Amino acid sequence: MSGVSQRGMEQEMYDRMKKNRMIWWAGCILLAGLFTADLMTGSASVSPAEVCKALFGGDVGEQTRLIVTEIRLPKALTAILAGIAVSVSGLLMQTLFRNPLAGPYVLGISSGASLGAALCVLSASSAMFIDDSVLGTLGLAGAAWLGAAAILAVIAAATRKIGDITVVLILGIMLGACLDAVVQILQFLSDEQSLKSYIVWTMGSLGNVSGCRLGLFGAASVFGLLMAVCSVKSLNLMLFGEEYAVSAGADVRKTRISVFIATVLLAGTATAFCGPLGFVGLAVPHIAKIVTGSADHRVLIPATVLCGGILMSACNIVAKLSAVPINAITSLVGIPVVVWVLFHHRSRVS
Repeated sequence: MSGVSQRGMEQEMYDRMKKNRMIWWAGCILLAGLFTADLMTGSASVSPAEVCKALFGGDVGEQTRLIVTEIRLPKALTAILAGIAVSVSGLLMQTLFRNPLAGPYVLGISSGASLGAALCVLSASSAMFIDDSVLGTLGLAGAAWLGAAAILAVIAAATRKIGDITVVLILGIMLGACLDAVVQILQFLSDEQSLKSYIVWTMGSLGNVSGCRLGLFGAASVFGLLMAVCSVKSLNLMLFGEEYAVSAGADVRKTRISVFIATVLLAGTATAFCGPLGFVGLAVPHIAKIVTGSADHRVLIPATVLCGGILMSACNIVAKLSAVPINAITSLVGIPVVVWVLFHHRSRVS
């Protein structure tokens, strides 16, 4: 009987691995298709053949080459990076706080990064931070990192003192509202040019990330992902609570610090360069869980990476076709998922 049971478990594990591989390959193909469609989409029509020629040095018009390589390619790469960064940071927050509604947007981390960016964009020397220079890039990203880290430190301290995650979530919402009020005061006191730049930034934009900014964004995203991957074992244990994780040999303090640094790098950089992307970090991890049917971070992190890149690529295409700010598109996509999570979580509790 035990042999039959063991064979059944092995077969179930094999079927699950086969399903995950199929999902992975299907996701990669879909992401590649959306990436190509993103390069084709815009005010000027570009065929798939022209895209390939422009990317790989084929015989194509100079204007088409510039459109594809200098304008659309950085924007398409930024969409994928932003989707990955915000989504993975949301997954990390949901695991760390063991709450399906935790995320950089809800906990006020994005608001902290927004305040840091606002201090740069709305300052008297805002032109220095708007350009694509090394100093401007590091200044904008550094300010967003500091803002996100400050809010994350407050939330972490409150979690250890209070213990009730519902109260912590409410605290995060209140902190976000407070920071938004400070930003409004800065807007009122700023000059017309700085205010216009900031308003455009708040709508979400993927078109201002190129050169040095794109390089820093990519490096920060890779480093944050590596820290998340290195914490996979501890994150899986923390799903059962910190006490269980400690009894199983996990270094909870080290894991918490790694998750905080990864979140600051991922969410902070994405917010600084692309503006606040509402509900992506909250919705995408749940989409990944639905698609994979797994809570194992060895499966969830790659699935969240794929789902985040796919969602933001699709939203970028829709935003270009409809001429609507991408933040509005991500909110319209993310809010129904959040509502579903609320009702699903309520039904499970009841």
